Amino acid sequence: MGASISKEVIGEELQKLMGDLENKNLQDVIDENSNDLNLLENTTLDIAITGMSGAGKSSLVNALRGMPDYGEGIGTPQFEPKEYLEQVNFEKYDFFIIVASNRFTTNDALLACEIQKMGKKFYYVRTKVDVSIDSERRKPNFIQEKCLEEIRTYCRENLTQARESVPMVFLISRWDLQMYDFPFLQETLENDLKGLKRAVLIAAMPAFSKEVLEKKRATMDTFIWKVALASCAIGAVPVPGLSLVCDIGILVGTMRYFCKVFGLDEDCFRRLANRVGKSVDVLQSAIKKSPMASQVTAKFVIDLLTKSLLCGTVMAVEFVLDFVPVLGSLTGGALSFTTTFYILKSFLHDVEEDAENVRAKAAES
Repeated sequence: MGASISKEVIGEELQKLMGDLENKNLQDVIDENSNDLNLLENTTLDIAITGMSGAGKSSLVNALRGMPDYGEGIGTPQFEPKEYLEQVNFEKYDFFIIVASNRFTTNDALLACEIQKMGKKFYYVRTKVDVSIDSERRKPNFIQEKCLEEIRTYCRENLTQARESVPMVFLISRWDLQMYDFPFLQETLENDLKGLKRAVLIAAMPAFSKEVLEKKRATMDTFIWKVALASCAIGAVPVPGLSLVCDIGILVGTMRYFCKVFGLDEDCFRRLANRVGKSVDVLQSAIKKSPMASQVTAKFVIDLLTKSLLCGTVMAVEFVLDFVPVLGSLTGGALSFTTTFYILKSFLHDVEEDAENVRAKAAES
């Protein structure tokens, strides 16, 4: 295990719990957090991605990390815009993304109007911007920023004519997600979502920048807090051969989830390898501390606990009880909370660090 979590860090978290307990009893706080975990597990983010054939819908779906492609597109004899929205049961979607790769079409305008009439939010994504830039680059006095702004203006003007009052236009290239507007698109989607759906989006984001990794870590920090509190309610589950109490199943499931959130699983590595033109083995060589998601087993967790600084000491438990004595009222509650919080916090630190190592390896020329 990499980083040692200090008493100061644990103390800060326990201060939050003490604040919650000023107006609620411990069991109510635990029940609320357990309910949040159940909701998070069952919360989905439904995004309709639509556009003409060949516009780049599949590429955008892949960029947004495996969200389903709802894509027959519109404009065929079977699907006029209004009929299309009825056909795909638009009510269930959180928002729409209209994808275009070149000229603004009549169908884009009609679809934007219909979505607005139905009270839904949409975003207009112009794909294959790198192709447009390369084409314009051959012209004299080429200035890239001026070219990009001309494309944005063209899209905005057409959207405004289509009755979109504040057009949101994003220019992207599938070949380099850090260029152009893809980071801004992600940030906008994130800011427009609230609560659990926002957490689902952040967890699903591709880890292509340090900023995204930091957002993932902050979201998972909140997740750890809820998991540690939920573990108090499960009861004392002694770990064989260790003087520790926790739920191994909770730790296994949460660690696997962290690995997937940060892209440390086989599917993510295959997708990344295809995108950056490096082998999976080369990318995996950047991992120094963390397992792949499939390698997180009960045996792995017990081995981790065996090597942990928590083993053979009650000092951490005494420290927790000094802050929140009421945890001692639950059988094994203090020890379960401490073990779960400490192990997951340390594991998250290692996973974030290795995800950054993989990102750097992928970016090497």
